[in-house]
Amino acid sequence: MRILVISEYSTTVSSRPEAEIFLGLQRDPEVQIDVMTDAECEYSHKFRDAGMNVWIDHPSKKFSRSSIKTIRNRIKEYKYDVIHLFNSKATINGIWAAMGLDVKVALYRGYAGNIFWYDPSAYLKYLHPRVDRVFCIAEAVEEHLAKAIFWNPKKVITIRKGHHPDWYKDVKAIDVKDEFNLPENAFVAACVANTRPMKGIPYLVEAMNLIPEDLPIYLVLIGRGLDTEEVIEIVNSGPAKKRVIFAGYRKDALSIDKGADCFVLASLYGEAITKAVIEAMSVGTAPIITDIPGNRGLAIDGESGIVVPKADAAALAKALELYYRNPQHREQMAKGALKHMQTAFHTDRTVEGYKKAYLELIAEN
Repeated sequence: MRILVISEYSTTVSSRPEAEIFLGLQRDPEVQIDVMTDAECEYSHKFRDAGMNVWIDHPSKKFSRSSIKTIRNRIKEYKYDVIHLFNSKATINGIWAAMGLDVKVALYRGYAGNIFWYDPSAYLKYLHPRVDRVFCIAEAVEEHLAKAIFWNPKKVITIRKGHHPDWYKDVKAIDVKDEFNLPENAFVAACVANTRPMKGIPYLVEAMNLIPEDLPIYLVLIGRGLDTEEVIEIVNSGPAKKRVIFAGYRKDALSIDKGADCFVLASLYGEAITKAVIEAMSVGTAPIITDIPGNRGLAIDGESGIVVPKADAAALAKALELYYRNPQHREQMAKGALKHMQTAFHTDRTVEGYKKAYLELIAEN
């Protein structure tokens, strides 16, 4: 079974869950993986060491005649069974390259939303008739996409990107109280996010305003641009102005997560198995997440975290207070989170799922 993967791997940490799928598959003697990527990097060297062909010529634009010709020639030369396309540039060029050739075309989708059967632009990618399968990162993504491909929903499957416990064994906890000059009795919730509205940061800082002033609960917001005018206005409107810390971008965000008492993310929509939550759970930090479809199964309420309604500042405040007032419960959720990541989200399960899906795809007429 020969697979050509076209994706970007220049950023090692963010690429790791995906890249490790193909390293795992390459270890299978029945599988040969080759890669077209965007830069020489740690994973390009790992791929070559594993026996893959690696070409540093990822398409540079969404429609490139030269890229289409290159991909098409490789399909012919190496007789690939499947080409797997992981981003917009790879998708559009790869679909055109596969026209008229005996190769299956697989795509990847990691976002829940924004694809509709009545949108003409969707037929350039996910709804294109040349696409044979779409691998989704979460059930919510699959459900949305299946509605758009209502004439053939079996084209869409869910296989979660797994993680491996070994990736986190060397993460050292930061003393967050010392790092951010907090009182000794501080209870610290960490949040790693970006400025997109889907992250629900205004609801999270409003929750901090709802927590009684005598409780030493603090929120550390990690990420660029989180101190928007809207957020600052909410923070300054109540007790939160004394308890919300804007840490900005931090390379050591995982160490902050591990040193924090809990992790919280107030997502409103669009998420699909959020990497920041997975990483926090993988270092043994108890999570609080919202009940949006993309978070389904990420943390099990009462077993591996607390799940609250979206857009509900009061529920977020209540969850933070529960962790603060009940350390034993928080510790149970932290242990449950770690176990959940090591079982349901283990990368070995992802590798097995991908191989099974490829074999089934290849077998189709």
